[in-house]
Amino acid sequence: MSKSKNPEFRPNEYVVYPAHGVGQIVSIEKQEIAGIELELFVISFEKDKMTLRVPTHKASEVGMRQLSSPDVVTKAMTTLKGKAKVKKAMWSRRAQEYEQKINSGDLIAIAEVVRDLHRTDDQREQSYSERQLYEAALERLTREFAAVSGDDETAAQSQIDSVLTSRKAAA
Repeated sequence: MSKSKNPEFRPNEYVVYPAHGVGQIVSIEKQEIAGIELELFVISFEKDKMTLRVPTHKASEVGMRQLSSPDVVTKAMTTLKGKAKVKKAMWSRRAQEYEQKINSGDLIAIAEVVRDLHRTDDQREQSYSERQLYEAALERLTREFAAVSGDDETAAQSQIDSVLTSRKAAA
């Protein structure tokens, strides 16, 4: 176990933690846990009113990453414009796959979930679990778009909505 400083992440920087989405590193602190001195990233998820402490040497291992680059965001937007690809598998199986994509922290995979679960007014109603997955994916996507672009979440949300509705008009 190396005690080296992790140069990738710094305080006040926004990061993506796969299971929770976009958070901000508030500080790096040392704490003694079970007699072992650990250096921890203290990450605040303002929206969820949650604070997470991640050992600095485990950050990459757990999939913590920096915000996506603008070109990854552009690819995600392109993914949103695509045609929904809904497999014919049972819902429980598809739901599991969607959940994995959302928790992967991969922006393009999250965009695929939003694209596949997005419903227009003239389509059938979503089930409760479908809507839950859609909203979770949409929230992750919106937060990262907002953090990358420097806009607020409302602006990012309307940008995503316009892409999704323009897709409907093209169909």
